This record gives sequence, structure tokens and C-alpha cells, in this order.
Amino acid sequence: MAKKQSMDSVIDAPQQEQPVSINTPKTEVKKPKNTWAIKDRTYVLTGDKTPISFTLASKHHARHPLMWFDEEKGYSRELRYASNQKSPFRDEQDGFSTLKHIVFKDGSLFVSKADQALQMLLSNYHPQRNKTYKELDAVATAKDDLHDIEVEIQALVLARDLDIDHAEAVLRVEQGSAVSKMTTSEIRRDLLLFAKSQPELFIDLVEDENVQLRNIAIKASEANIITLADDNKTFKWALNQKKIITVPFDENPFSAMASYFKTDEGSEVFNSIQKKLK
Repeated sequence: MAKKQSMDSVIDAPQQEQPVSINTPKTEVKKPKNTWAIKDRTYVLTGDKTPISFTLASKHHARHPLMWFDEEKGYSRELRYASNQKSPFRDEQDGFSTLKHIVFKDGSLFVSKADQALQMLLSNYHPQRNKTYKELDAVATAKDDLHDIEVEIQALVLARDLDIDHAEAVLRVEQGSAVSKMTTSEIRRDLLLFAKSQPELFIDLVEDENVQLRNIAIKASEANIITLADDNKTFKWALNQKKIITVPFDENPFSAMASYFKTDEGSEVFNSIQKKLK
């Protein structure tokens, strides 16, 4: 009988639920990568001026604030350059601070990788960044230099292969009527010099069809095929003084004639002038 009660008690005993193990995958929070590189940096003044010495504000002053608004903290923080501190923020500087000036010599300032406080101030926080000065990017500079070299090569190749009439037209924009007295060799030489010194302008002029048309008009005027009135307002045939066009107000006469050549009526005048120039 005792044995039966023992079994009944076992059956009636409340069953304890075993905890179920649920493996919840952890969400990894990716921290933003620190893109700050430890390296030497060079800073240059913007604009064309390169003074012998230029001093940039290096500490906060009532008349010349040196502050940076921290969006995470929600307030502006005072900046200052201390050579013996790790941070450019005053509230992160401890103990005695050795304050120093920030001086550009001949328009540039080299900052060693050992001076991280000054680099961070200049590269990230200074209010005059990209206004008074900018950081010199070696990669970007190399790309710009490469682009300039490629454009110069393109211009020189164009100058070398340009036919003499087209070459004269382009060079006339640069040197004016003096081109009429130059030999072919002189034109070729000066054209190459022009392409080398101002390659982008040279390419634009080569690709501008109006340049050649304007040159035809100038040559026709120099050859006394057409005449331009003293007031620069009217082109006429030199032979019979019959008017060709009236120059629009405030427009270059020969540019106006070049535009006229591209009209139906002007194309006949252009063909006639070309025959006479030959």
C-alpha cells in the first residue's frame, strides 16, 4: 500500500518546466571607420598671394572667435593650439599648455605627423579651413598635374598637325594683324608656344569654327576685297562700295561677319571672297 501511495505522489507532483534555450543572434554594431591617417601634412594659403609670413588665429579671442560647434554635444567648443597637448579642444587639455602661433611661410605650412593636435585643428576644425587656407592633397594634386600634362600634349599635337590657314586663324586671335607679316615657320613656332602656354584656350580656339571665318574676313579686309567703315558699323565691297552688312550694336565687326558667312546670303559672299583671296 505504501508503494502505491509513493507512485501516486510522483504522478500528482507538479511538473517543472525546463527552460527553453533560445539562441538570439547578437546584432553587431558596426563602428564607423576612423579615416584619419597618421602622416605628414602640408597646408597652403588660398588665392594667388603668397606672403612671406602669414599668421593664422591659433586661440580664441572675443574679437576673433575660434570655436567649433560639436553636434554630438550640442554646444560650441573653444579651440586653441598647444604644442604639448593631444587635443585642439581647450576642454580636453590638461595642466600647463604651451601655446604657439600658426605661421605660414611663403604661403605654405608643413606639419609633421608628430604634431597631431595642430593637424586635427587645421584639417578638421579651424573656421578658416578652405577659406584662408586648404590642405594640400598629394593625390588630387597629382591628378591635376596629370590632367594639365595631357591637355598640353593634346594642344601641342593639334598645333603640329594644323594646316597653315587654320594655324594663322588661331594665332591671329593671340597676335592680331602681326600674323600677316609672319613667315610660315614663324607661325608654326609661335603656334606651338601658344599651345604650350595656354593649352585649354588654344584647343577652344581650334574647335571654334568662327575663328577661321573671322580670319577670312580679316584677310579680305587686309587684301582690300571688303572695307570696314571708320565707325566699325558697316562692311562694303571695296570695288563698288556696295554694302554687305551692318554690324550689330556692341559686337566685334569681324565676329559679326563670321556669323553672317553662315547664313544663306552670307555663304555666297564667303565663296566670292575665298575665290578672290586665291
